Amino acid sequence: MSTQQPSTITLAMMRECFYSAVVCDALDSLGFTRQSPRVPLRPMTVETVLIGRAKTTLWADMAHPDPKPYELELLAVDTARPDDVLIAAAGGTQRSGLWGELLSTAARRSGCVGVIVDGAVRDIARMRQMQFPVWARGTSLYDSKDRNRVIDLDVPVEIEGVLFSPGDLVVADLDGVVVVPRSVEEDVVRRAWEKVHAENIVRQSIANGMTASEAFAKYGVL
Repeated sequence: MSTQQPSTITLAMMRECFYSAVVCDALDSLGFTRQSPRVPLRPMTVETVLIGRAKTTLWADMAHPDPKPYELELLAVDTARPDDVLIAAAGGTQRSGLWGELLSTAARRSGCVGVIVDGAVRDIARMRQMQFPVWARGTSLYDSKDRNRVIDLDVPVEIEGVLFSPGDLVVADLDGVVVVPRSVEEDVVRRAWEKVHAENIVRQSIANGMTASEAFAKYGVL
């Protein structure tokens, strides 16, 4: 069973065929069994697959006037690079909509391909019109000013105990979000590529009349 693996698998190639579950399977095979936050981070604006590099921000709740409103979140957006996925580690806060249309517009201009918010967002209709990929726990009408702020960026952050480090590979879709540590990325990408293409062969074999048991016995893929 040939999977015709190329010597280099680019982000563009991953976007053609990868999805979160197959990346989780590849991580499982290497003993990395806790790389997806067990929280309802769901796509709010698109139903496509989001794949890119983690651009991290750490957020905190606040109950006092912010002396420098939006300072670090704007810096994070302005310093995003092509293929970045902005990660907003905010502890699931619902105090405000941390992300909205204007930040999406600025992030896209910087080359950012999407955002994952462990908290709430707003301006859903406008971001859907933009087709800007946003994952979040839910929505909030409130502005983040004097309610939440970024306290650090480009540092390792956690969402429900799952570590996201700057530059890590991130994959998100309708099933959820998964992050791949740099230390195992090459092996995970190779294994995910192999499984995706093996699944195509198994799917075709079953469509051609092979039973599921026969297909698993022959290919070892499910």
